[in-house]
Amino acid sequence: MRFPFQTVALIGKYNSHEISGPIMRLAEFLEKKGCKVLFTVQTADRMGIPGFDSARLVDIGKVADLAIVLGGDGTMLNVARILADYDIAVVGVNQGRLGFLTDVSVDTMLETLEEMLAGEFTTENRFLLDVTVERDGEGAAIFHGRAFNDIVVSKGATGRLIETEVFIDGQFVYSQRSDGLVIASPTGSTAYALSAGGPILHPTLEAIILVPICPHTLSNRPIAVNSHAEVEVLVSHADDCNANFDGQRRLELTPGDRVRVRRSENSLLLLRPRGHSYYDMLRQKLHWGEKL
Repeated sequence: MRFPFQTVALIGKYNSHEISGPIMRLAEFLEKKGCKVLFTVQTADRMGIPGFDSARLVDIGKVADLAIVLGGDGTMLNVARILADYDIAVVGVNQGRLGFLTDVSVDTMLETLEEMLAGEFTTENRFLLDVTVERDGEGAAIFHGRAFNDIVVSKGATGRLIETEVFIDGQFVYSQRSDGLVIASPTGSTAYALSAGGPILHPTLEAIILVPICPHTLSNRPIAVNSHAEVEVLVSHADDCNANFDGQRRLELTPGDRVRVRRSENSLLLLRPRGHSYYDMLRQKLHWGEKL
């Protein structure tokens, strides 16, 4: 991370017209603070933003010291998969619904960011997951990708159960008939994995969770494994099966396909406002009871 922040990139939820006002206020605020402001090309083009430089998202990490993402967690997921390869810090401003990753309020963003520009922040390193899909008979991988939240192997539109076999570091763990399996990072533990009955992992934990989706046998339970383990899912039988990556990319699978998941070498550096509490955030977002 390069601090103090001199070049700040602004990345907005490109299909949201509501973001144009806040993002322009933020750009003008940063300029007054002496920062060079850079928009992503997509954000600038969709919103018709004049008077500022722009760059492709894949180039932002090479030139900017800080990236501020305005949108929701979906926008952050897309950004994270790209910027994790660069030495750049990322802040999320919430314009969506839950906002587990984009936790700075758009209503107080200028006050919060003024403090963060002065060094009043804490850091979190969040690891991502690399995935490779191998097809039986192809002799090589047919897909390489990355996910910040999760990789989901699941049934398709026909609604029929799929049969899979799970291996950890080459060792057979179990076979199951189910609607699918969620393989999630600690960041993704509060996403689909949570809805499927999985545990919440603190972001600092070095673990990956495997959460069955509606398993046919009730004894199939979520498990957590070391984050440096390799998880392999073999599709043994399925009429219709897909692999989904952060819910934003999809690949059709066929029987015999192997989905291999490993921890990515690089991680994303998230900045949090000073005083941020992960447990306060959970209590607020999940509507847990307050302390009596």
